[in-house]
Amino acid sequence: MLKHDPFSPNKVLEGKRILIVGGTGSLGKTLLSRIIRGEAGRPARVVVFSRDESKQHQVRLEYLRRTVATDEVIYERAGRVLQFRIGDVRDYAAVCGALRDIDIVFSAAAMKQVPACEYCPSEAVMTNIHGAENIIRAIRDLRLSVHTVVGISTDKAVKPINVMGMTKALQERIFSNGNLEAPETRFIIVRYGNVLASRGSVIPLFHHQIRSGGPVTVTDPEMTRFLISLDDAVNAIFDALRDAQRAEIYVARIPSARVLDIAMALIGQQPIKTAFVGIRPGEKMHEVLISEEESHRTFERGAYYVIGSSLPELNPENSNPAYLGREYSSRDVLMTLEQVRALLIKNRLMVSTSAEKEEELIR
Repeated sequence: MLKHDPFSPNKVLEGKRILIVGGTGSLGKTLLSRIIRGEAGRPARVVVFSRDESKQHQVRLEYLRRTVATDEVIYERAGRVLQFRIGDVRDYAAVCGALRDIDIVFSAAAMKQVPACEYCPSEAVMTNIHGAENIIRAIRDLRLSVHTVVGISTDKAVKPINVMGMTKALQERIFSNGNLEAPETRFIIVRYGNVLASRGSVIPLFHHQIRSGGPVTVTDPEMTRFLISLDDAVNAIFDALRDAQRAEIYVARIPSARVLDIAMALIGQQPIKTAFVGIRPGEKMHEVLISEEESHRTFERGAYYVIGSSLPELNPENSNPAYLGREYSSRDVLMTLEQVRALLIKNRLMVSTSAEKEEELIR
């Protein structure tokens, strides 16, 4: 039994005390912006928890300069609501301090760069696995009245072949099991593919290579990836927060594209060459958002696929199951080149000659 009242349909964050773990990353910053804007209700407090003081300082300065109420909450209000806390999800004591008097946790801290995790696997374990364990341990042992923890996951957690995916797969299981360890808190997971123009993603790299005259480096002409915008990723988080049952994994139904088509759409008519450089350590040719094994406990709920837990205690029988029954792979839902171009235009990701735009994308 959860300790707090159910969420109202469109005001899931109204009056809530929120902690964003990893709140200075690309997703964390977009999530913060939309929370402070009040799209899901006016929160009582929002705490950004991360280990990078420089990034926290940059975010703090951004909000100090915002004074247009129609765009963002005026900082006189945000100053009472928005707080920053330096700390590392690997540090149990820091996590304990950050979780006190918190209602909702968004766990977005991760080591997510595939090659970096391949070369530093123990570091990925510390952040992606032990970080999740610290959150659950603190809630359980200190008996904190946290209502919901939302774990942010990735397609690389499905049928993982790399360290990043393996650690995120274990993170999913750890959060799911948190429902047994701390049964008065709801632990749920949101899983999606590559976030367009997030820090370290391929689009800022392609922008830089195009502005430098090329070549644009592509791993393999047939490699495919799921694509989702930062705003759609946040939409999935808000929808899961409102509707998900404990231990459920929310999977956004999103398009995919050949990486080569992304490069060609960005290049357009410019005389820029492409070069094929081979698959990097730990990379897949195609990503999978739902495995065949998971598909038999996957059903549709609105715009999402929902995966039930593999543990029978956490997977009550659905009264009207319409199970997916097949793998959900990036090779199966490919956009055309024109559709890729339209998606990039919609998200304002076509190459700009502005140095400021490049710096914004890299950040």
